[in-house]
Amino acid sequence: MRRTSLLIVLVFAAGLGVGYFARGAVGTTHGTDTRSADLAAIEKLHRADVQATLTQDPNELINLWSDDCVKLGVPGPAIIGKKGIQEVYGKFRAEHPDFKVLKYAPEIQDLQVADGWAIEWVYYEATFKMSAKDDPVSMRRKDLRVLKRHSDGSWKFAREAETD
Repeated sequence: MRRTSLLIVLVFAAGLGVGYFARGAVGTTHGTDTRSADLAAIEKLHRADVQATLTQDPNELINLWSDDCVKLGVPGPAIIGKKGIQEVYGKFRAEHPDFKVLKYAPEIQDLQVADGWAIEWVYYEATFKMSAKDDPVSMRRKDLRVLKRHSDGSWKFAREAETD
């Protein structure tokens, strides 16, 4: 009886171990697949950001943001929501109709992704002209951005804090 009980305990323990490792391997693969998809979608957002910034297409610029976005660091109060972003962009374009971005080169730093959110900080170099007659202005800035995964798997900017 003792030998049989010991055998049952060993078989049960082995089954638990096999189940634990099998579940962990499946979970790891699924987690890796999700992470890979997230990283690809975030990279797509980064490319869209560069394209929209260079072309200054108002619709493309607005579509980079989640509906509940918050943008800090621009003059004045925080800009809240896509509608707020659209109003600020529209006002800027009305005041500077010949504004042109000549260069926009973001360098993404320390991207962290967890549970449908991502945090990154970014250095970017930009060169622009406020009007056709103005000389180009170059700048280097750093920003902190929070990205949000949407139900369709796409990522949008949810929060941005601009700095000098």
